[in-house]
Amino acid sequence: MKQTVQMEKIQANMAPGVITLSGFLGDDLRKLIDILIADEETVTLMGLSHDQIASRMIELRDAGVRGLGDFINVVPHFEVKVDSVRGKLPCPFGDPGVFPKTNTTVKNLKTGKEVTFTDLNIHMILAHGFYQGRGSLFRLDPEFLAEVTEVEKTE
Repeated sequence: MKQTVQMEKIQANMAPGVITLSGFLGDDLRKLIDILIADEETVTLMGLSHDQIASRMIELRDAGVRGLGDFINVVPHFEVKVDSVRGKLPCPFGDPGVFPKTNTTVKNLKTGKEVTFTDLNIHMILAHGFYQGRGSLFRLDPEFLAEVTEVEKTE
């Protein structure tokens, strides 16, 4: 699939220093469309959807909010901490609104693995299927994310 002019503009918004200091693409030199297609293929091969992954992230974030910045136990075997930092970020895709700088850390006590994601990560996965470019500070590998958070397949 060919990258459109609109996608070129969106990719330019993702460069370091435009919205965030480090940007959204890391050292990934692929076109945005190719990043989106690759992550879509990974999610599909897992038998999941971006909606399912984002919904699980929201569920764990919402459970962790009551910990007020401390790790709390979340059934069946997670520890979740939600931290807020001052400020908000716009979506690089140009969606209306801004997203609070909230970091959610999920520790899976059964596997010993953990992952950290932001409210903007949740939005970009849900609305755009975008997990960020390889090497990006907040890149979320869809397979690892689904494994750590134990996203359940639904029929």
